[in-house]
Amino acid sequence: MASPPLAVLHSEAASALELLTVPQVMARLQLGRSAVYDLLRSGQLASITLGRARRIPTHALTDFIRTRLEQEAAG
Repeated sequence: MASPPLAVLHSEAASALELLTVPQVMARLQLGRSAVYDLLRSGQLASITLGRARRIPTHALTDFIRTRLEQEAAG
């Protein structure tokens, strides 16, 4: 089995490390600011703080959506 090209691996790593702002997450989830901050505060959506800025890794958003889908399917 051949390994994927280096460019593919690089783009996957870059997208995994992409950081989103709260407004970007608001737009992607179609939720308001308070709802997104509630998800962050409750730990349902992981984030990092850089100075005073809050950033959400794209993989954290993907994990959150996957978890919610699994909960919906189970319940």
